[in-house]
Amino acid sequence: MSIKYCLIHNNESILIDLIPILNFNDFNEVLSNILVNEYLLSAFFADPEAKELYAVCSNNQNGSIKIIRTKIDDNKFESFTNNFPQAHLFEREIFETTKIEPLNHPWLKSVRFPKNSKSKIGDIPFFKIEGDEIHEVGVGPVHAGVIEPGHFRFQCHGETVYHLEISLGYQHRGFEKMLVNAPNSSTRHLMEIASGDATIGHVTAYAQLIESLTKTQVSMYDNILRSVLLELERCANHVGDVGALAGDAGFMPTQQFCGRIRGDFLNMTAMICGNRFGRDVIVPGGVNYQINEEIAADLSQKISLGLKEFLDAARLMFDNPTVVSRLESIGTVSKDDALAIGMVGPAARASGIIRDIRHDYPSGNYCFANIPVASKISGTVFARAYVKWLETQSSVKFILEQLAKLKKINNSKKQSKTITTPLAKNAISVSLCEGWRGEICHVAITNANSKFRMYKIYDPSFHNWLGLALSLREQQISDFPLCNKSFNLSYCGHDL
Repeated sequence: MSIKYCLIHNNESILIDLIPILNFNDFNEVLSNILVNEYLLSAFFADPEAKELYAVCSNNQNGSIKIIRTKIDDNKFESFTNNFPQAHLFEREIFETTKIEPLNHPWLKSVRFPKNSKSKIGDIPFFKIEGDEIHEVGVGPVHAGVIEPGHFRFQCHGETVYHLEISLGYQHRGFEKMLVNAPNSSTRHLMEIASGDATIGHVTAYAQLIESLTKTQVSMYDNILRSVLLELERCANHVGDVGALAGDAGFMPTQQFCGRIRGDFLNMTAMICGNRFGRDVIVPGGVNYQINEEIAADLSQKISLGLKEFLDAARLMFDNPTVVSRLESIGTVSKDDALAIGMVGPAARASGIIRDIRHDYPSGNYCFANIPVASKISGTVFARAYVKWLETQSSVKFILEQLAKLKKINNSKKQSKTITTPLAKNAISVSLCEGWRGEICHVAITNANSKFRMYKIYDPSFHNWLGLALSLREQQISDFPLCNKSFNLSYCGHDL
């Protein structure tokens, strides 16, 4: 049998010509067989210039990444969504950005609203349930809180939600178009604002991708510090989420404590690089900052205290039967549904999917660490909170171990962090990173001038917004704030 796909490792680049070009029937058969075997569609996009369709599939069981591609005839291809729901948003994006149409897609509406788009805000169709006693409740895109714009349309019978439709893209930034013919002096700074509360995650994925395209080695010291920063980002956001869930459940003590503790974790990042979100610290080739023994010791003390205080604050909520009962009874996403729609991160693990890039596709310092994969099987709001509680504990333990390692590493010889080697020409590279929300996927295709011909970014929110919609099925509309906060997805990460 001839080769049907290209098998690569995480953060590996290959020449684009090494990926076989299949006819669509073969592409359909191969991709269907891959997805049936519980592969995640990490990236699915069209190259309009070459009239080609690419699928990047990852499997947590064997750590493999498969890339397949096909030629597109007449700007059309048969949709995969009816058999594999996880393809639905990818195919809608393909149609929106390239006008290449996935035929027989069940709901080919706009994902975003690019400038000069024919799809205008307010004109898009919404799914409707017919019936004399059915009513709609619209929330957003302008919200009472200081959050980004998103519209939520509830189809209700009384207080029961039968269907929630989520419309985003109101501030679409055209992010990926700005990356064509990059990298340049502003590219790394763009990556840091792909999703601001996941700065470390996105810039890590970008740096690893550049390093693979230039065959750059990163020092052990720099890899350790990168992983410390990534875990600090995870801790800060998980602590904030647990506190916010307590607030939405009306349990103020945990909310107030966690709000302050989240700030403490953000300040620990500032101790390393001078700002709380990790800007300008991770660069292709390494990191811009180092920490001395005094800072490492201070960090160890502060993070140990932060974990203790977080556990005490969370225990107040988890030991309260009324709050736990509220969280356990709502927002269920089954494992089968989570697999079908391609959920990732803590939300997927809370539904029983054992998938974590740090464990399944380790890179950098994670190749030498063993972080346990936290999971639950109930898929409820409580399960998502509990997984974040477990992960925070594992992350703090990991950080303390890595800070101890730094003391033993002689990093007196500073290597240059400026990469002068041009990117590999006519190549493709895939970089996966476990951000705090889940899998971050960056894919780059270079041209003959060692520049990006295409650059695709998939934030974990791209995979998980439909999970939020499913969590509201047959729930009371008053359960929405808790379900929403248990996912805590990124608007801007979706609206790239």
